[in-house]
Amino acid sequence: MKKVLSALAALAMTAVVLTGCAKSSPQASAPAPESTSAAQTTAAPETTKAPEPSKAEGSKDSYTLKIGSLKGPTSMGLVKLMDKAKNGETGNSYEFTMVTAADELLGKIVSGELDVALIPANMSSILYTKTKHNVTVLDINTMGVLYAVSSDDSIHTTADLKGKTVYLTGKGTTPDYALNYVLKANGLTADDVKLEYKSEAAEVAAVLKEKPDAVGLLPQPFVTAAMAQNDQLKMVLDLNKEWDAAAKEGNGSLVTGVTVCRNDVLKDHKEAIDQFLADHKESAEFANNNVSEAAALVAAAGIIEKAPVAEKAIPFCSITYVDGEKMKSLLSGYLNVLYEMEPQTVGGALPGDDFYYMHQ
Repeated sequence: MKKVLSALAALAMTAVVLTGCAKSSPQASAPAPESTSAAQTTAAPETTKAPEPSKAEGSKDSYTLKIGSLKGPTSMGLVKLMDKAKNGETGNSYEFTMVTAADELLGKIVSGELDVALIPANMSSILYTKTKHNVTVLDINTMGVLYAVSSDDSIHTTADLKGKTVYLTGKGTTPDYALNYVLKANGLTADDVKLEYKSEAAEVAAVLKEKPDAVGLLPQPFVTAAMAQNDQLKMVLDLNKEWDAAAKEGNGSLVTGVTVCRNDVLKDHKEAIDQFLADHKESAEFANNNVSEAAALVAAAGIIEKAPVAEKAIPFCSITYVDGEKMKSLLSGYLNVLYEMEPQTVGGALPGDDFYYMHQ
C-alpha cells in the first residue's frame, strides 16, 4: 500500500487540477483554488457523521457510506444532500469528509477510509491504474470551471488572445493543458500567446489589478471573488465553451470533477450506491435550481465564506450530474485528449470499459 500511495503522490505532482476554491485568500478576501498537489499542506479534514436516517424510503442497506469531497464546486453540488443527511432525511446513512487537496482523498480511498470520493477527472484515471482497476467512476459532478478574465474588451474568442499574455497557475497542470489545447486548435503557438505561470490564483488576481489589459485564467468561484474586488474585470472567455468549439468528434468536453467508488463497496453495497446516485443527482439539481438557498448552505458548510459570493458563483461553477453512457462518452473523450498531450496526466494509460459504472 505504501508503494501505491507514493506513486499516487508522485503523479499528483504532475497532474494538478484546479477545481474550485477553499479558504479565504488575504489578497482578495475570497476563496483560494483547490489543488491536487501532493506537496500542499492541508488542514485537518472536516468530517460530519449524519444521524441514522429513517429507512422508510430509499436504500434498505444500513451501511454508512463514507463520502469525501473537495472544498469547491464538487462539494457545492452535495450541500443539499449533506443538509438532508444531517437532519436524518435520507434513505442512506452517510458520513461526509471535506478536504482541500485531492491527493488526500486518493490516499483515503486506497486505505479504505473513504468509500466514495469526488475528485478531479484525470485523477480518477490515475487512481484506476494505480489500484489495479479497483475503482469505478460513478458520475460526472462538475464540468469546466475555468474562465479567462480581463478588462480588455477586445477579447471575444480564443483567436483574440494572439499577442496577449495570459497569467495562470500551475505549469504542466490540467488547466495548462486545457488552455494549450484550445490555443493549438485555433492555430496559436507559444510565439502568439505568452503564458506566465504564478504559484496561486491570488497572484493572478493581483496581476489583473495592476495591469488593466492583462488576461488571467482562473477557476470558479475565484473568478467571481476577483471580479467582486475589481469592477473592471469581466469573464471574456469560457474555456468550457472554447473546448467544445475546438474539440474533434469523440474528444468529449472539459470535465473537471467525477465521483469514484471502491469496487468492494460497489459489490457489497450496490443498493446503497444506487441510492447515493439518486441523492447526488437531486442535490446537484437543487444547487442549480435554488441558487439562493444553496448559497446559504454553501456558506454554512464553510466552502465559501460569504453567501452572496457563493450566490454569484454557483451559476458559473458547472455543477452537474451525468451518468451512464453520456458520462462515459464525455469522460473518455476528455481523458483521451489529455493522454495524447501527456500520458502521465491520466496515469500513463487510458481506463478500460470496466472503469465506467452503468447502473440499471
